[in-house]
Amino acid sequence: MANRVAIFIDGAYLDYVLKEEFKSARIDYRALSEQLAGDSDILRTYYYHCLPHQGNPPTRQESDRYSTQRRFFNTLDRLPRYTVRLGRLAFRGVDENGRPRYEQKRVDILLGVDMVQLAAKQVIQDAVLVAGDSDFIPALTAAKSEGVLIRLFHGQRPHSDLWQEADERTQFTQGFVDAVSMSLTS
Repeated sequence: MANRVAIFIDGAYLDYVLKEEFKSARIDYRALSEQLAGDSDILRTYYYHCLPHQGNPPTRQESDRYSTQRRFFNTLDRLPRYTVRLGRLAFRGVDENGRPRYEQKRVDILLGVDMVQLAAKQVIQDAVLVAGDSDFIPALTAAKSEGVLIRLFHGQRPHSDLWQEADERTQFTQGFVDAVSMSLTS
């Protein structure tokens, strides 16, 4: 019998990788999960992100962006064995050009708690993490101590400590992205 895997996707990180490294490729998220799982049985794919900022009152552009993102998250949440977990955006001042800066809050801890709970309950044998920053290291360490194999999928420059902590590491390639891309007729 194949190992059971849970897949943990930092949505903002995946968005960044697809935009910066693969020309904003559009992907089929069901196909993505299947590729990430390999021969393992998928317990669930967890997708973590935040809804975009809306002012009070929101501008037309903010409302449209929010509605589009909400529809996307709802679509993902309806996929078999998918769960969307949303954090919050926190205002962090303005940048040097006077544009507001926002930071995701709760996303990393939501992911870490889910990973550690599944590992501690021995529900999974493998965890696939799509991420690139070192905030996840404590969760990886805890899951590994419960016997879970950690497979990291990443872009060109993941944090070196995260890369080191993972048991297996796979950099996204054009071939991988092509295999999970949505066709133009989809």
